[in-house]
Amino acid sequence: MIKLGSLTYQELKEKFRIKSPWDLIIIFVLNILITIPIFIIAHHNFITLDWAHHIDRIILFLVILIAIQFVLRALRRVTLISIILYVIMLGYGTLSGKYGFTSVIEDYRSMMYTMNEDPHPEDIIISKLLPFPNKSKIVDAVEYQNPRIRNFSIMAINKHFKHVKGYYDYFTIIQSFAIFKEINTRWNYVSDPKGHDYIASATESLQYLSGDCDDHSVFMAACIKSIGGTTRLIHTKGHIYPELLIGTKKDLERINYAIKKELFPIESKNKPINYHIDERGNIWLNLDYTAKYPGGPFMNEEILGALTLD
Repeated sequence: MIKLGSLTYQELKEKFRIKSPWDLIIIFVLNILITIPIFIIAHHNFITLDWAHHIDRIILFLVILIAIQFVLRALRRVTLISIILYVIMLGYGTLSGKYGFTSVIEDYRSMMYTMNEDPHPEDIIISKLLPFPNKSKIVDAVEYQNPRIRNFSIMAINKHFKHVKGYYDYFTIIQSFAIFKEINTRWNYVSDPKGHDYIASATESLQYLSGDCDDHSVFMAACIKSIGGTTRLIHTKGHIYPELLIGTKKDLERINYAIKKELFPIESKNKPINYHIDERGNIWLNLDYTAKYPGGPFMNEEILGALTLD
């Protein structure tokens, strides 16, 4: 008989065995704790079938729950050891800044909120690709390295959302939203001279926070780029507007929750978060001067071109 110190293997196994009905209760609780992070990973990597009421995700959750329940029941004699290992794993993730208890809670919260408050993907309608109008002038006008542009951006960041917690991985996006809020609450639309397409530089627009759609787009792009964000300009029929790179579907869930619950709860109340998905699967939010919150409604969906300012 195998011995470990003064205890035999059988005695050790009996020592860690939890008697009924507590073993079944603990197994179910442990099952839920294990199922949630596995379900989150599966949710982000499996294709969404867009079934009514998210039935596909409910089925996925139940399949994972049942499968893990069978495994834990088979290993119920070492349930306590399983709990200890699980706590150690998430505890290590929390202390090391990796995937831990807080990450599981935040991901689950964001996922469940998004399933109830679906962001709205807009199809990119492209009638014909055209050269981006005034491309070289626009690129030159995005003066993101100018100290005045950088200083304005820092002012906006210190003014809005400075004390928002829990989004360390998305701090540049949150700061970009602060810039969006500062610009869009102060922007005054002014048309170009009749018969002329005037492209104002970012520093020109900074003086009075005024101009038309391309001036707004240039200024927004310059400010966000000055703090490390990534934007692109979308050219539609008679209009140009900026979009902010968000990232993946998982990133969108976290950002959707932040916009709707913490950053723009009044402006976005009962309204969808609109976004585009590019050919690489990247998600971009609308930052048009007409939008009251990031991801607001698009003015025109007939896209003629896109200019990424990375």
